[in-house]
Amino acid sequence: MDIIVCVKRVPETTEADISVDPQGTGILDSNLPFVINEWDNYAVEEAVRLVEQLGGSVTVVSIGPEQCDEVLRRCLAMGADKAIRLTDDALADSDARATARALGQIIKDLPFDLVFTGVQAADDGQAQVGVMLAGMLAVPHATVVTEIAVDGDTVRVVRELEGGLGERLELKLPAVLTIQTGINEPRYVSIMGIRKAMKKELAVANLSEINLAGDQVGPAGSLTSVTRMFIPTVEQKAEILTGSVDESCAALADRLKKGGLV
Repeated sequence: MDIIVCVKRVPETTEADISVDPQGTGILDSNLPFVINEWDNYAVEEAVRLVEQLGGSVTVVSIGPEQCDEVLRRCLAMGADKAIRLTDDALADSDARATARALGQIIKDLPFDLVFTGVQAADDGQAQVGVMLAGMLAVPHATVVTEIAVDGDTVRVVRELEGGLGERLELKLPAVLTIQTGINEPRYVSIMGIRKAMKKELAVANLSEINLAGDQVGPAGSLTSVTRMFIPTVEQKAEILTGSVDESCAALADRLKKGGLV
C-alpha cells in the first residue's frame, strides 16, 4: 500500500491579530508562526496508520519555500517514509487549479494506491485541490472522508454530509481522498522522532524537473485570483419587538419581507 499525502504549511492565526498587506490581496504574516495545515495533519496520521496495518510506504509532498521543510520533517517524524518539496518562484500566487496541476505532475510518476489531501486549507478554505487533483490523475475520489477501510483493490469510505449524516462509498484503487478532521487522533511528535526524521529522505524539485513551464502555474496558469482582501466590519444592532405575540409576529414577518428574506 503506497500512500501519498499532500501537505501545506499555513500561518497560525487562531489567536493572532490579522492585518491585510499593503497590496490588499493577502495578510501580513511575517510575525506569525507557521504550522502544518490541520486537515493535512489528520491525513498524515491516517496514512501512517494504514501502512502500519497493511505495509507499504507513505510519501508526503508539499509546495513552497525551504521553510516547508519543518512541516515535512514533522510528517517524517510521525512515520512518513519520504518527503518531496516542490520549490519554484513561478509557483507564487497559484490558485487551486495550478496547485493541483503541479502536485499531479509530481504524483503521476510515483507509485501510489491512495492520495490523501486535507478537506481544505486553513488559509484559503477553498476545498478544491483534492478534487481537481483526482481529475488530473484520472482516478476516482471521495471528499470529507471520516472512515477508511482497504479491502484488496477497493477502498470503503464514509464521507461526512450535512446534518450529521454520513455516506458509505466504495472506490476502486487508485483513488484520491480528502480527509476530514476527527477521523483519528494525530500522534504526538517527540524530539527523538524529529531527530530520526532528519535521517530520512527529503527530495527537492523545481518546475523544470517535473516538466512544467512557468506559465502553467502561478497567475498565468490560474483561472482565479484574489482581487481584494479585507477584514469585515464588526457591527452589533438589535431591535426588540414589543407588543403581543400576534403583533410581534406580524412585525417580524414585515421586516423579513422588506429584507427580501421571504
